[in-house]
Amino acid sequence: MQLLLTGASGFVGGRLAPALVKAGHDVRAMTRRPDHYGGAGTPVAGDVTDEASLRQAMRGCDAAYYLVHSLGDADFQHKDAEAARTFARAAADAGVERIVYLGGLGRDGDDLSRHLRSRREVERLLASTGVPVTTLRAGIVVGHGGVSWEMTRQLVAHLPAMVTPRWVHTRTQPIAVADVVRYLVGVLEAPDAAGRVFQVGGPEVLTYLQMLSRVADIQGRHLFVVPVPLLTPSLSSRWLALVTDVDLTTGRSLVDSMINEVVVTDDAIRTVVPFEPMDYDEMVLVALGERAADRRRAARVRRAGLLARGARS
Repeated sequence: MQLLLTGASGFVGGRLAPALVKAGHDVRAMTRRPDHYGGAGTPVAGDVTDEASLRQAMRGCDAAYYLVHSLGDADFQHKDAEAARTFARAAADAGVERIVYLGGLGRDGDDLSRHLRSRREVERLLASTGVPVTTLRAGIVVGHGGVSWEMTRQLVAHLPAMVTPRWVHTRTQPIAVADVVRYLVGVLEAPDAAGRVFQVGGPEVLTYLQMLSRVADIQGRHLFVVPVPLLTPSLSSRWLALVTDVDLTTGRSLVDSMINEVVVTDDAIRTVVPFEPMDYDEMVLVALGERAADRRRAARVRRAGLLARGARS
């Protein structure tokens, strides 16, 4: 199958591209700078704000994966909506038969955060031109390089004791990035997945406090937490920016979303793509292992660079 993959260099897309190639698909990895792309698939030029480039990139494609968002931008709702409209028009014009989108969990009847409302709006806009959309809604995705996971890891690493807001008691259902990729690949050719919304999560429902405590236990750290009810979202995001490398704008969007429970209430995906997802401890160990391997690779590159400079001097 001929596929277009947006976000091919991102946290999920960088893992999805090789998985799709391994599954036998012809993957076009869309990027604004194809000459700099080194991942799986064939790089093609394209920008979600440029409809002409999208139509060119999608020409001849059977399906397209939409893994784009502007969470780090203060105006992300408007930018994501415009990008989704543009993508939907281009997909219809190019004759794409299916769009697959990774969105966010959260009950529709709740007072959803701006971030989660934006994800719902993108779902609607992607389907607005009649191309069937398969949506996977996920909560916290755990894996090396993921913003939510990095926030969790860094809080545990940097703060043996922390004053936390009320959202530490909000329930969520984390899922390993490898399992998200497995679902994204699996729904592509499932005949009964077109036009449907699926909820995806791991086997455990945990509060953010339980997640932090489990990470601390796995790493042999002692974590002392004091929840403070009056810590506002604005102060929470500034606190996160101070003790982690999550930028202030992204941190505010994430904190706003942490008031919403993101728990699977319909497990229909398990019959469409049947497998057993990782439990929380396993996904944490995998993420920590990937980080350690990445740091070893970076150290080898630095040593090789130093040796090369030494040989030239």
